[in-house]
Amino acid sequence: MAASSRGGNAAAAAAALLRRGQSNICASCRSAQFRPYSANAEAAATAEAHHLKPTESQPHPPFTASRRAEYRIKSGIILTRAPLLTRRLTPFENAFFFYQKRLNERLVLPFRHTLFFKKDTTADLDWRIKFEERGRIAAKDIGRYYSRGRNAWNDELLVGSTLSDEDRIREILLKDAENRVTEDGEEAGPDEIVPVERPMDRITEADKTNDIRRLDRKLDRTLYLIVQGSDGKWQFPSEDVPTDEHLHQTAVRVLESAAGVNMNTWIVGRVPVAHLVTQPKFNEDSSLKQRGEKVFFLKGRIMAGQADLEGNKLGLQDFNWLTKEELKEKLSEDYFHSVRNMMADR
Repeated sequence: MAASSRGGNAAAAAAALLRRGQSNICASCRSAQFRPYSANAEAAATAEAHHLKPTESQPHPPFTASRRAEYRIKSGIILTRAPLLTRRLTPFENAFFFYQKRLNERLVLPFRHTLFFKKDTTADLDWRIKFEERGRIAAKDIGRYYSRGRNAWNDELLVGSTLSDEDRIREILLKDAENRVTEDGEEAGPDEIVPVERPMDRITEADKTNDIRRLDRKLDRTLYLIVQGSDGKWQFPSEDVPTDEHLHQTAVRVLESAAGVNMNTWIVGRVPVAHLVTQPKFNEDSSLKQRGEKVFFLKGRIMAGQADLEGNKLGLQDFNWLTKEELKEKLSEDYFHSVRNMMADR
């Protein structure tokens, strides 16, 4: 049989199947050839894209380039202060690092102090005094653990043990840093020991008074600058983008206009890290009632200085430096939802 004859017969068979109805066509072919839902889905997508009412079938107003007038393009800046301290370790992390210290004592060679301290010197006497107080253990912060003893295998902590507590270890190291020998080369008495300078507390005065305007609070967290407008709403500094400016240029200008010039800041990049869209509102006669907004946020960092709203050009009333959790309580739900993904967990 010729190829043309076979092709003709196949076409005739397909036509016969189509004349009999869709019942003889497989589900895959039927879904590919006939899509009764396509028109409805396309209409629903168009209505959602153009914000149509259920009874409307055409965009209202028409979706053209002239619709740009319905939106105000704005640029904002999310100014951050990076964490200044590492976070506090969890009890599990403390126990793990404590175990690593003890394991290291088991694996390394014994400590020979004669390699570091000359015999019968002040430093040698100071070390021997502290060595005896630690129970003849070279390490300062592993407790009474003898890495060469019969119980050296028992180097893990029990549940609830406080040996790995950060505050306890800090006190041990501070006491060990005290000079136990006088200038005459003799062991110092209790009244002759001079305490060493203690490190600053992680909890600052701003934390105790909950002063949310200061930057020296929540030192182990990222802080974000928000401002309060004349309408009482809290938001990130933002302003309209002129036709002769780029987004990052407007962000720099907004920050200077809003928070003053007494800050050493820099813009991390020229690409927005978040955006917020507010839809326009229309009257019944299709006229524009209120323009929408498209706000593009850029990320910035403060290195030094402080915000100053005195004489600002945007009519701002107040400012706060807040953490991510505090922002969630201060900002509106939609506003926070639009920027939350660019915020660090800490």
